[in-house]
Amino acid sequence: MSAHPRLSLNQATIKHASLEEALHEATGAGYESIGLWREPVADVGLERAARLVAASGLRVSSLCRGGFFTAEPGQAQQEALDDNRRAIEETAALAAAGADGSRPVLVLVAGGMPGASKDLAGARERVTEVVGNLAPYAQEAGVTLAVEPLHPIFAADRAVVSTLGQAIDIAEAAGPSVGVVVDTYHVWWDPEVLAQIARAGASGRIASYQVCDWLTPVPADNLLGRGLMGDGTIDFTPLTRAVVAAGYTGDIEVEIFNQQLWDASFAEVVAQVSARFAELIAPDLPAARPAEVRGR
Repeated sequence: MSAHPRLSLNQATIKHASLEEALHEATGAGYESIGLWREPVADVGLERAARLVAASGLRVSSLCRGGFFTAEPGQAQQEALDDNRRAIEETAALAAAGADGSRPVLVLVAGGMPGASKDLAGARERVTEVVGNLAPYAQEAGVTLAVEPLHPIFAADRAVVSTLGQAIDIAEAAGPSVGVVVDTYHVWWDPEVLAQIARAGASGRIASYQVCDWLTPVPADNLLGRGLMGDGTIDFTPLTRAVVAAGYTGDIEVEIFNQQLWDASFAEVVAQVSARFAELIAPDLPAARPAEVRGR
């Protein structure tokens, strides 16, 4: 059994799997790459995690997550900078352990409004400043920082960066080591999204393409409103075609936060993900050999 060569299993889709279990499920289902999260890596330690990745033969499509940059200057902001430097180092080590020396990508989530502040513009300015401060460190480590815009429903508590255009602005201000994440769940609603995907592609800024669906009604915990492709309202064809036309040739992650999937067996979920990807995403992808899917 084999999955599409560009399909990557984001570890969040089987949240309760350990790192070792996630790698086992991905390889067993014929996946060639995986998107990792820092917490399961920390559970086993970076050195052992790198050994497990190397033994799996999988590429590492990304590490999630860094970010949370909106604190006012002071101790909290310094702690965020220090943590993100560690995340850059982790990304480089894990990607190097991956098959073919996977291109290191660290996903950045900006962070929400700090404390009782209502200064949204100021929070976004701090994100731009901090990403710019991190960019030289990332470039030296060979890591691409990938700014991920989140749907505006999350602006208060998770990410003051809400549109792909805002994310590109931050990346362009920071320099060549910073790109963006195009996540269908977060950008599908934006009337400017196709133009912004083309803009990101023109400057080589698309560092990751992630897919899942938008479910309605939105659950009480809005973080868990993601679904398998085809279960919600997103039309994946124009988004995928735009990403392809923009020149992105890398792995495509399926990242789903969904309690029903988390409660199901890991094997069942990875099989469903592969089937839906083949049905709804793969038809809009050009034919490519696995060795060709690592570049931006």
